[in-house]
Amino acid sequence: MSKKSKKIEILTEVELRKTISRLTCEIIEKVKKMDNLLLIGIPTRGIALTEVLEKELFSRTGLRVRKGTIDPTFYRDDQNRVGTRPIQAADIPTPIEKKEILLIDDVIYTGRTIRAAMDALYSWGRPQRVMLLVMVDRGHRELPIQPDFCGKKVPTRKIESIRLRLNNVDNEEGVFLESYPSEDIS
Repeated sequence: MSKKSKKIEILTEVELRKTISRLTCEIIEKVKKMDNLLLIGIPTRGIALTEVLEKELFSRTGLRVRKGTIDPTFYRDDQNRVGTRPIQAADIPTPIEKKEILLIDDVIYTGRTIRAAMDALYSWGRPQRVMLLVMVDRGHRELPIQPDFCGKKVPTRKIESIRLRLNNVDNEEGVFLESYPSEDIS
């Protein structure tokens, strides 16, 4: 018999919008040449977050920042532990040589997804700089990888998870902590 997970709201829809606005301002401050920036989303919610950030950057700068996706699944060193999901084809709209790349993901945990994404990215070429934006840093790093832009740090237990929910994908908006009863963990 399985008990239901407990869902706690970490960021409301309004707080999430404010956080996205702040992150957008930080990107504009840190990136000197916005026309040299390439946003790269990591499946699954990183891609949806990339869409949101691209629109926000356009509304603030009037520039259409190029965006793409990269799926790090085949570059992971822990596939047997995390399993796989349907692979999404990479979509890199421009050569990445001499570009400033902003990798975007919803949550950073061990750092393994980001390491795999960087490996996948470098198979496309050598960018000028790679930065990382995450909505939530939940700790428990296994690799020395830290975000350049972070919406919120939320210390978690390993049996918990963080979910970014966006209206354009989930018909709900916010960031949620899900906690599972310890007797359900095998």
